[in-house]
Amino acid sequence: MVEHTIRTVDKTVSYKKVHASRGKLTRAEPIAALYEQRKVHHVGCFGTLEDQMCTWAPGQMQSPDRMDALVWAFTELMLRKTNQL
Repeated sequence: MVEHTIRTVDKTVSYKKVHASRGKLTRAEPIAALYEQRKVHHVGCFGTLEDQMCTWAPGQMQSPDRMDALVWAFTELMLRKTNQL
């Protein structure tokens, strides 16, 4: 569904389907460390995302969609940079 929606707008957009094999907390820990080291910051206003980042706790029933997308994106960027070294 996500890929179809994106391709409806622009067929040339890069898209990679992902599947979670680890829990959200495990996936988010390396990204949280980058924030703690001040290697990542936001430019602009992302109120809903920042609310999710500040209020989500492991075990909550509601999934933090924006935060989860951010973690996937930064993980992909980190892997790409590591593979280029």
